[in-house]
Amino acid sequence: MKNKTKKLTMKKLLSLPPNLVECFHDIEKADRNEWFCTSDPIGSKLGSGGGTAWLLRACMESENTSENLTGWLAKEKRILLHAGGQSRRLPAYAPSGKILTPIPVFRWGRGQKLTQNLLSLQLPLYERIMEKAPEGLHTLVASGDVYIRATEALQEIPDADVVCYGLWVDPQLAKNHGVFVSSRKEPDRLDFMLQKPSVEELGALMKDYLFLMDIGIWLLSDRAVELMVKRSEKDGKIGFYDMYSDFGPALGAHPRLHDEELAQLKVAILPLPGGEFHHYGTSREMISSTLAVQNCVMDQRAIMHHKVKPHPAIFVQNAKVECRLTAENAEVWIENSHVGKEWKLNSRNIITGVPCNAWKMEVPEGVCIDVVPMGERGFVARPYGFNDAFKGALDKEGTLYQGVPAAEWLKARGMKPEEIRGNQDLQAAAIFPVCESVEDLGTVLRWMTAEPELEEGKDIWLKAEKRSADEISAYANLRRLTAQREEFRKVNWKTLAENHGKSVFYQLDLQQAAEEYSRLGLELPAELDETTPLLTRISDAMFRARTMQLKGEAPEIVKPVEDRAFALMRNGLVSTVDFRQHPKLSVYEDQIVWGRSPVRVDLAGGWTDTPPYSLMEGGNVVNIAIELNGQPPLQVYVKPSKEYKVILRSIDLGAMEVVTSYEELHAFNKVGSPFSIPKAALVLAGFHPDFNTECYASLEEQLKAFGAGIEVTLLSAIPAGSGLGTSSILAATVLGAVNDFCGLNWDKQEIGSRTLILEQLLTTGGGWQDQYGGVLQGVKMLQTKAGWNQEPMVRWLPDYLFTGSEYRKCHLLYYTGITRTAKGILAEIVRGMFLNSSKHLELLGEMKGHAVDMYDAILRNDFTAMGRLVRKTWKQNQLLDEGTNPPAVQALTELVDDLCLGYKLPGAGGGGYLYMVAKDPEAAARIQRILNENRPNDRARFVEMSLSEKGLEISRS
Repeated sequence: MKNKTKKLTMKKLLSLPPNLVECFHDIEKADRNEWFCTSDPIGSKLGSGGGTAWLLRACMESENTSENLTGWLAKEKRILLHAGGQSRRLPAYAPSGKILTPIPVFRWGRGQKLTQNLLSLQLPLYERIMEKAPEGLHTLVASGDVYIRATEALQEIPDADVVCYGLWVDPQLAKNHGVFVSSRKEPDRLDFMLQKPSVEELGALMKDYLFLMDIGIWLLSDRAVELMVKRSEKDGKIGFYDMYSDFGPALGAHPRLHDEELAQLKVAILPLPGGEFHHYGTSREMISSTLAVQNCVMDQRAIMHHKVKPHPAIFVQNAKVECRLTAENAEVWIENSHVGKEWKLNSRNIITGVPCNAWKMEVPEGVCIDVVPMGERGFVARPYGFNDAFKGALDKEGTLYQGVPAAEWLKARGMKPEEIRGNQDLQAAAIFPVCESVEDLGTVLRWMTAEPELEEGKDIWLKAEKRSADEISAYANLRRLTAQREEFRKVNWKTLAENHGKSVFYQLDLQQAAEEYSRLGLELPAELDETTPLLTRISDAMFRARTMQLKGEAPEIVKPVEDRAFALMRNGLVSTVDFRQHPKLSVYEDQIVWGRSPVRVDLAGGWTDTPPYSLMEGGNVVNIAIELNGQPPLQVYVKPSKEYKVILRSIDLGAMEVVTSYEELHAFNKVGSPFSIPKAALVLAGFHPDFNTECYASLEEQLKAFGAGIEVTLLSAIPAGSGLGTSSILAATVLGAVNDFCGLNWDKQEIGSRTLILEQLLTTGGGWQDQYGGVLQGVKMLQTKAGWNQEPMVRWLPDYLFTGSEYRKCHLLYYTGITRTAKGILAEIVRGMFLNSSKHLELLGEMKGHAVDMYDAILRNDFTAMGRLVRKTWKQNQLLDEGTNPPAVQALTELVDDLCLGYKLPGAGGGGYLYMVAKDPEAAARIQRILNENRPNDRARFVEMSLSEKGLEISRS
């Protein structure tokens, strides 16, 4: 099944500190088939190029393949992350590697995880790039100590040997990094690369050249990888070779380094759309970058919680903090630690790894504390300075340790530099004591940080086994470190839930939260009161239901809780409309009101119109209104009746029902009723006490006052479960006809809004695109903003790609005759929306952006781009739920795949109609011939489709 769309799984290759390699899969719960880890050879400096060659070779050997490098590279796409190194300038996360630095949940982000770290945050962008990359680009190389955001949709990636992403930056920032230089005449082509150029050099170039700062995202063809590996090998062994100072400068039209083979490589440079570059290389950058990310969005409407911190640069996570933090505590980071009531912090303090304690201590300004588990019981006490780089000889002036020369620090504590002579590098100096008890740990930390006169601390330090920074990283017990973090986080779950008004709890990925509550055996938080915002209460109800389900509660206990979420959403949507109406007969006794509507095909953005996602984020949808076989397929007739009753008929179903009471009319939720839609429509039109401005004793009395009974006849010339928005558009058509019949003066926008409410009353759910797609004619993009009032703004598009003589025949609609099973698809995806599931929210966000791409393609009259974007829409739908493309549909599309630019099942998928965009009229004819010769069942057939120029029409006899 060559067309089956699944999330593209890419092998992730990580170069890590040696100690982390052994336990990475366990502490990160990573699939060993998806993640490969190794470290550079101990004692060897390979550089980024040599490190890439080493990482690829090690992964290839681990797979026991008989293929050579060329064949192996071509098998699958891979993401390589260089995250080894000593982390001298970020000591807090040196033992576990900077790539696993925990990152606080963004105050403006929805669907993030309490367990997130630098790795989990940076990976989605790299995966999106690789999914978009041409087939020939199998390898992406990136750095592990950065978080890079792309706030706009990625552009198309050219088919080159090397593709590098960069950022437009000021020369003052560019001077500290690699720089891609391109001619102003050919801005997408690399002319040459510079390493850390001066501001003056960049200034001299600006007249004729453009420059982008290298952000460390390189896409490489197999040929480029082979050449890099070749240059990394010396005498059969991999040695030092750097991507940025050796490989990069040899690329481009006018490379600065001469290498004939590398100069032949085709190189493209792309600015990262809406790019942001956040470096996590030093202690200061860890705090400044986190603060910058937190402030990426300042719009208070996007920030769910209402907490104001004493100082914006205070970050606390996976921790228990009992001391008071004030505005004086600038640049404070507390993670995986207990900071008790008797602690006093100042500014520029980083506290990591501190176990539960009863210490009384003050941490001076600029002093940081890192505690690292060693062995089964021990703890290493490592205080350091906020700006320490752990470089230089211990006994030379200018080597800083906690802000003073190391020799002075030792002298103040009764030590002589020569006692540890031989350690010519602070990184290798064995000065950090291993303590066997928490009490000793606290005492020695006081002596090392703020109380040099504390003799007890000095004695512990003198007697203790001591470790260097290198040894701490090499021998830290990372499983103990992780277990301690999880214990603190276990308490945090409860605290965050209890303080939800000032915490990020309900903006988290609540699917993960439910899994953690179940795994950890946590009690559900207290019920939310009615003063809590409605969307929060909705998410809470679904979170409770999912947690209960995961804990094994019986379905009959779980379902009412889940139903509460849907009921709350219905109530919120229903409350946006003034329902009370006073219907008045506005036709003559012999007149018939005739409503007719086209159906719709969604081209892009489907699902983003569906509450609760559209309520939280707004939606973008591009769709077209179409007639079938030259006729609007949905028709409704409303006429007066001499009997004071409501008479309902369905021509296509051959059914009839007579309604004589309010109770019968309000029973529109009755399972299996063919007349749920007209009943609900009449209720909304005011034929029920709950929706009427007047008060009547019975339906008969109201109809007498109205002046007639009502006959409603329906005709749906479409098979059930078509995927063309039939039920929603039929509901809108009924409301439109009743509106005219009763003189309610609703315009098309109001009819669309009330259709959304009608579907909520019917508990069928769904979004707003179906009814607006059919009610409004032609080609259009529909957009809504976040909020309960989901009335879309309409952006009309030219219809040339659908009506022009060279394109009209390329649009094909084929009824598959396959029964749809989309109800289950809808329910599960909506549950994911309720739970802020990161999987769902990330994809829905991409779908919103994809709708804008579709809008642009149609606006440009770019038929090929439009068709290919339809194909992408179908892929996105399948990524949201594979059940949208059942095997029977898969078999059909495989027959015509090569003849189509794109195709999809309209709507939620699962069956019904298949919409195809043929490459040209000849391809369209071949598609028709192939499918006519290979009908999957007796019902399958082509249906003529044409663009509707009128949308919903209402007329009278």
